[in-house]
Amino acid sequence: MSAMQFGIFTVGDVTPDPVNGRTPTEAERIQATVAMAEKAEEVGLDVFATGEHHNPPFVCSSPTTLLGYLAARTNRLVFSTSTTLITTNDPVKIAEDFSVLQHLSGGRVDLMLGRGNTGPVYPWFGEDIRQAVPLTVEKYDLLRRLWREEVVDWEGQFRTPLHGFTLAPRPLDGVPPFVWHGSIRTPEIAELAAFHGDGFFANHIFWPASHTERMVQFYRRRYEHYGHGTAAQAIVGLGGQVFMRRNSQDAVKEFRPYFDVAPVYGHGPSLEEFTDQTPLTVGSPQQVVEKTLAFRDYVGDYQRQLFLVDHAGLPLKTVLEQLDLLGEVVATLRVEMEKDRPADVPNAPTHESLLAAKESSDD
Repeated sequence: MSAMQFGIFTVGDVTPDPVNGRTPTEAERIQATVAMAEKAEEVGLDVFATGEHHNPPFVCSSPTTLLGYLAARTNRLVFSTSTTLITTNDPVKIAEDFSVLQHLSGGRVDLMLGRGNTGPVYPWFGEDIRQAVPLTVEKYDLLRRLWREEVVDWEGQFRTPLHGFTLAPRPLDGVPPFVWHGSIRTPEIAELAAFHGDGFFANHIFWPASHTERMVQFYRRRYEHYGHGTAAQAIVGLGGQVFMRRNSQDAVKEFRPYFDVAPVYGHGPSLEEFTDQTPLTVGSPQQVVEKTLAFRDYVGDYQRQLFLVDHAGLPLKTVLEQLDLLGEVVATLRVEMEKDRPADVPNAPTHESLLAAKESSDD
């Protein structure tokens, strides 16, 4: 595997196709997600990540169930989340689920933690959205300990205490899954990632480059401040969003009806304004290569790049065609991203690299 990981993430939305008016069933959408993951491995991508939502029109309410199934159908792909809701999930359950998933997949798993921005979800799981940041800090502290300590005695503000608790199964090879912290706009989350020496994943979809630059550079400074390495050695991931055809005009024409009514950003700025102001790239594969390479200009050399390709009602056939093109794009990006990459910038963390680091520190 190269120094960088490339892959895709899905939010699992069930959206009517604005061109033919058809809405896929939930079963069709879930099966389409499986097909995407298998295609991602086929075209040479490294990572597949699924979101976590607990409300319609989404189908990704149980990420580890989906990822366990996908792990059995693939050989090489690394599985992650985008994101796992640390605020509304119990850390004990997160720890158990991802330990099992580690063992099932042979270590091909990590996770991205996030707070979630859907207000009603919090009371469904017995929490208060006004406590989102304190919940994140406390629950993540417990999650870390569950993976690292044989017997955990713990007491906090938001859940019942634990006395003499041992996680079963223990993490594979005694190595917890690598944790990314995902955020669009919350400095406290970048601070949490930096404090623990974890990865920071900037969503990088809806906001201008200047915003992503501020968040990532803040995380890098704090990572260095806490003594984990230089700012340039901090572990950074970026989201991104693409729609491609061989001819850029064809891409714009085909994608426009989907963009115009997309649940997240439809009915707002024009497609041209949005592609000008954000990382969204709609055009030829070469345009995607050029715009993606430019990300380094404002975040530095980084470790993981994930693209969103399947939202807004795009039919599965189109998404699989996008993945064929993305495979070509990524082959070029791998070569170009390696050029001038400083030797001291770490590669993307994997189970193998974390195990090697643990064994060398144990010696």
